[in-house]
Amino acid sequence: MVKNSFILVISQEKKEENPGSVEFQVFNFTNKIRRLTSHLELHRKDYLSQRGLRKILGKRQRLLSYLSKTNGIGYKKLINHLKNHF
Repeated sequence: MVKNSFILVISQEKKEENPGSVEFQVFNFTNKIRRLTSHLELHRKDYLSQRGLRKILGKRQRLLSYLSKTNGIGYKKLINHLKNHF
């Protein structure tokens, strides 16, 4: 449900769905992080999931730094959207 709403927001701005865009990838990583975090609250000793979470966090951080360097306005819009949405 959340994924579909974000696709609509991006498609309204760019008139097309682009799952390869940085914004879309960051949003997907954020959803995965939320799911893994809730999983790890129940299963504290699941070390493989902890490792996966750290990898996804690093990927998202690198994408956000890339986006802030290349498109500052898009970065601010994405951060505001993520703050308001979650």
